[in-house]
Amino acid sequence: MKFPLLCVGFLLTTISSLTAEDSLHPATDDASFTTLYAGKDLSKLDTEGNWLIQPDGSLQLQPREGESGWKRYGSYLWLQGDYADFIFDFEFQFGEQGNSGFYFRVADTVDPTKSGFEVQILDSHGAEKTLGHHDMGGVIRTRGPLKNAAKPAGEWQRMTVTMRGDHLKVVLNGKIIQDFDLRQGKPEGKELVASGKICIQDHGQPFSVRNLRVKRL
Repeated sequence: MKFPLLCVGFLLTTISSLTAEDSLHPATDDASFTTLYAGKDLSKLDTEGNWLIQPDGSLQLQPREGESGWKRYGSYLWLQGDYADFIFDFEFQFGEQGNSGFYFRVADTVDPTKSGFEVQILDSHGAEKTLGHHDMGGVIRTRGPLKNAAKPAGEWQRMTVTMRGDHLKVVLNGKIIQDFDLRQGKPEGKELVASGKICIQDHGQPFSVRNLRVKRL
């Protein structure tokens, strides 16, 4: 069966763009990663219960009665155990003005914001300003992302966070958005512990994740 040259060109362009986007993320079949959640089992994660498995296999944070967005609540999604050097890879989805965060090296689970470091997750698609530390991919109170790699609200997005010693690297949707020595860039007065907890924030608004996996380095 022969395809018109236009169709062949479209297919090749599509395959090329998909490959380019995925190239900086770990391979989905990399057996060195531990799958934490893939649609059914929550036994490798700790949660208070308002992270609910959806029919499509995703895991959604559903605010409880009286909770509203842009406030912090206590039902973070926690990995079990402490992590020093690691690669964490996952996908997430939010609605318009969505807000969450990926936390790591958390020393105190009572107040992750105070003791840990946060890679911001925010609806920043299409923002024409220079992005700061509170925009998508910024490291809170530290520095903004190198570029705006955010997709529109409602689309699934992929983030890979790597910590090696003091060095942080973040890839969002196939683009490097952070790559620096965190100890040199950390806020004054905040300690960078050698290992700590990893979690995803409860910000009082619907937020979905899927394909959560981690690799210790």
